[in-house]
Amino acid sequence: MAEAYSETIYFTGHVQGVGFRYTTLQVAREFEVAGCVRNLADGRVQLEAEGRPEEIEAFVAAVQERMHGYIRSVERVPARRPAQFQGFHIR
Repeated sequence: MAEAYSETIYFTGHVQGVGFRYTTLQVAREFEVAGCVRNLADGRVQLEAEGRPEEIEAFVAAVQERMHGYIRSVERVPARRPAQFQGFHIR
């Protein structure tokens, strides 16, 4: 399995129940990224993204731009690991 650049991004704020995951899915279609987005029990949203670093950077920036009114903070954790995703999904 090929190694891919990936990031796990945690969004904090009023990010659940506001269409955050659906919007993230729509934004993902504009970029060459794979991954998933999910709600966490602690109220955050977790985004896992794989692709070229510059694509992930642009993708996350677009999500932040569209959902800026709901996001209080963003934590980004970069990694290199075997590719796990095909396409982009809501979980």
